[in-house]
Amino acid sequence: MWSKILGLLIAIMGVTYIFLIPNEPIGIKMMFKIIPMFLILVFAFIQPSGESKRYKSLIMIGLFICMWADGLIYWFIAGLITFLIGHIWYIFAFRHIKVSTIPKWAAALLIAYGIGMVLWIAGTLWAEGENILAFAVVIYIVVILLMGWNALQTANKFAIIGAISFIFSDSVLAINRFIISIPFSDALIMISYYGAQFLFAYSIYAHYSASRKNLLK
Repeated sequence: MWSKILGLLIAIMGVTYIFLIPNEPIGIKMMFKIIPMFLILVFAFIQPSGESKRYKSLIMIGLFICMWADGLIYWFIAGLITFLIGHIWYIFAFRHIKVSTIPKWAAALLIAYGIGMVLWIAGTLWAEGENILAFAVVIYIVVILLMGWNALQTANKFAIIGAISFIFSDSVLAINRFIISIPFSDALIMISYYGAQFLFAYSIYAHYSASRKNLLK
């Protein structure tokens, strides 16, 4: 019951932030941006974990760090570094429940996508003389693709879809910020971002449920 109530509140507050909250004053904007993440963190907390308490803890740490990153992203480099740390915790979480190797086709797609984004985004920044930012973007792309790489080895569909959604969100953000303006970019970024974080939180229950079924067998 509480999961359903929180899920509804997350959706309502996410829509409120994305479509109703003006850009100014920045303090109000930041507060409403963080509220859905706080609710997602609470949602993760109430999920049963069974024997996989470590997975739940790692996901919650990642969510907590990303919640802080939501506010720090207004200072772009600080936010970028904080999100990077959040992805590292997600990598630890997914490695903890790893059950298989990544499919060759998925590995090839991630590598090709990563090379393409590095050449396009970081290459553009290097050409503009933004060498430090270009280097930071390269590191970030590597880490977020490693997060996706590890998610694909979990067999947890919520973790996998969440990782893909997170990669999509960050890709739209980077392209919109550094390359070309994307129509409705704010909505695309935040819907896929909140969706990713919610799916990560729900993956705790999904892993618990799968583990319990295997135990009963």
